[in-house]
Amino acid sequence: MFTRRLLLLSRPYPGQTRFTSTLGLSPTIKSVLAKNSSGTDVKISGWIRSVRQQKRIAFAEVSDGSTMRGIQVIMDDPQLATGLSTGSSVEITGTLADSPGREQSKELQAKHISIIGSADPESYPLQKKRHTLEFLREIGYLRPRSQTIGAVMRLRDQAEIGFHKFFHENEFVKVHTPALTANDCEGGGETFSVATDVPKGVGADPLTEFFGRRVNLTVSGQLHLEVLTGAFKRVYNFNQSFRAEPSQTGRHLSEFWMVEAECAFMDKLSTLMDVEEAMVRSVTQNLLDNSAADLEFFAKSNEPLAKLIKKLVDPAQYARVSYTEAIDILQRAESKAQFQFKPQWGQGLQSEHERYLATTHFAGPVFVTDYPTQIKPFYMLANPDGRTVACMDMLVPGPCELLGGSLREHDYVRLKQRIHELGFEDGSLDWYVGLRKYGTTPHGGFGVGFERFLQMLTGLESVRDIIPFPRYAGRCQY
Repeated sequence: MFTRRLLLLSRPYPGQTRFTSTLGLSPTIKSVLAKNSSGTDVKISGWIRSVRQQKRIAFAEVSDGSTMRGIQVIMDDPQLATGLSTGSSVEITGTLADSPGREQSKELQAKHISIIGSADPESYPLQKKRHTLEFLREIGYLRPRSQTIGAVMRLRDQAEIGFHKFFHENEFVKVHTPALTANDCEGGGETFSVATDVPKGVGADPLTEFFGRRVNLTVSGQLHLEVLTGAFKRVYNFNQSFRAEPSQTGRHLSEFWMVEAECAFMDKLSTLMDVEEAMVRSVTQNLLDNSAADLEFFAKSNEPLAKLIKKLVDPAQYARVSYTEAIDILQRAESKAQFQFKPQWGQGLQSEHERYLATTHFAGPVFVTDYPTQIKPFYMLANPDGRTVACMDMLVPGPCELLGGSLREHDYVRLKQRIHELGFEDGSLDWYVGLRKYGTTPHGGFGVGFERFLQMLTGLESVRDIIPFPRYAGRCQY
């Protein structure tokens, strides 16, 4: 009986276009436009993007971040515009009316305007003119008000909803993996060490005194996800990751977000790629369904991006080639492409190689599988050929490597031998290896760079413009 009562209270997965708040919150411009017809008296609040005053009429564009274009406000009495300036926060009451313009279906005929917070027009740095992304990074505390960064933020919101929706529909359990860890999952050594600034005594080591050992900020939650796949068949996380990456390219951040997933009872790399492909297709389609205006903002003058988005949601399988085949493709193209780095079997693919494969040769997403053992981490499952491991990277135009994954070594003896060969500290991974002693299963997983996913869909050159507060070598503002 109790269970039946609970079921009566259940609700479906929240829709992205439902506006039902009765909490007394100020309505968003998006909800005002969606819920009200022309002739309705409404109240909006937001920030002035631009204001234009003539003798007999005045216009203002007001945005609150909920829509791409905000709303145009018409002031038949120009005196209503007194004191208005770009950047000011306002509250406006008026009547919705059909708009004769092509940019919006409705506009607001203002009756009363209250200035909540003024902005000095002489010093406010965001004017109606186009600003470069480099300039916007210098005023990071204001750049969310720009159209470009505003569109990125709404896409981030909807993309995260899309990832959660996909995983929940496929019965993954959302889990939380730690930010503090004693291991370096990737083995690259590019970690941030955690130190205390409250020493216990003279000569105490700030790197070890608090936890009794060296501890890092996590690079990946993968190893902890593997622990959880010993109890749950499918798990995923959506966590911050940290990497002491000194690169100054537009592809790297020191603090970023990862979507990572692990699946137990998985013994085929093709199945793992099917999951990854379905995820990318599903999340992209979710954005088309719920954030089309924001995607169009980036794709309307970028034909290659528009074609890529179409390919991502096309039901046709993404291209799949082995690393060996990829090297052959690159070597045959070498004289024409003039690579800076010679493509050679046994070497990692450089960004120029990845870019050629995804942008030029395949002109769309492509999986590259079965890389050489020596250039991949210790946990990957060895292939029968003894030279490669069962892994893949998905390459896409733009950020190049979008995601990486593999089947994991699930045999206790083989994994312990591999860790020993690579010279890991004795006992440091006993907990991880021990998973293979108690009900081990074949399993696999992957990680997606959230910012790179959005970089792919926006066509922006730098990942620094995909995250609200970018942290990278030499830069940690706010």
